[in-house]
Amino acid sequence: MSLAASLGTVVSATVIGAATTVPVRRFALWTRLTDRPGGRKAHRRATPFLGGLAILAATLPPVAFQAEEPAVRAIILGAAVLALVGLIDDLRPLGPVPRLLVETLATLTVVLNGVQAPVTGTWLDIPLTTIWIVVVTNSYNLLDNMDGALGAVAVATGGMLAVTAFATGAPAAAVIPLALAGACAGFLVHNWTPARIFMGDCGSLFIGFAIACSAVLVFDGPGQAPAGLLLVTFVATVDTLVVVVSRRRAGRSVMSGGTDHVTHRLRRLGLSVSQTVLALAAVAALTCGLACAVAVLALAPLLALALAVGSGLVLVVLLQGVDAYPAARPALQPSRR
Repeated sequence: MSLAASLGTVVSATVIGAATTVPVRRFALWTRLTDRPGGRKAHRRATPFLGGLAILAATLPPVAFQAEEPAVRAIILGAAVLALVGLIDDLRPLGPVPRLLVETLATLTVVLNGVQAPVTGTWLDIPLTTIWIVVVTNSYNLLDNMDGALGAVAVATGGMLAVTAFATGAPAAAVIPLALAGACAGFLVHNWTPARIFMGDCGSLFIGFAIACSAVLVFDGPGQAPAGLLLVTFVATVDTLVVVVSRRRAGRSVMSGGTDHVTHRLRRLGLSVSQTVLALAAVAALTCGLACAVAVLALAPLLALALAVGSGLVLVVLLQGVDAYPAARPALQPSRR
């Protein structure tokens, strides 16, 4: 993948993402496919939630045009399948069992096409990779809880994953991250606070699956997978752990929604929505940069893993100290999870 092709991928995906979101938003408003205010949601007007279709439409063409390796084709096909599942879930909520079943089958298809994290070097890598991709896909789905949050993180992560792919001599693995970063950048024009459209499960599942699988494809060196994969998905992983620990401590169902994500806690600490989103994107860029250092052998994998695990646990503990369930206090940002 040449420099010109890379620039063309990013630019075309960005333009398509920004342009396609406009008719998608109009269609959603016309058909009244909107997320209405109320409950834990802070947006004050009905907001369309079909933005994931624009992200999908912006990512697929550049990837389809340049994808040569079977693994890359399997990833984008699996991501498209999950986008469809997410769209169905947006229109008529599915239970967790059907979603997990499709996610697992799509992941297995990708894994059996060569997208395997070399953790043990044995057949155990197949179930381990499958479980990890499914968990991370849903972690990114949960991260879509504030205007611009997931889109900004996806831009930073996709861009750094592409840099890592080029730095390690695997340019074919850069096409999906580049296209995804561009598509999300175009979508952010409309999703930045105050958001005029949400991406919905269609977009968040697509993004989560594409990032998780692409990361496995990039970090395929001996001993690099655990540190690289954790660092690339650091923001989504920490957010999920914060929510799970918080809800368990409060005696709440882990599957319930709530304004108890990292974004909501940062807002309660005084950050604005824009500052919160930029902070998440900056952390994602930083941890992905460390992952890149691991991939090019500039940072020892064990040291990087220790840093990731240690800092992640510290953040989870510290963020528990921010009151996530204040009585009679309105939510600060929409939470559709």
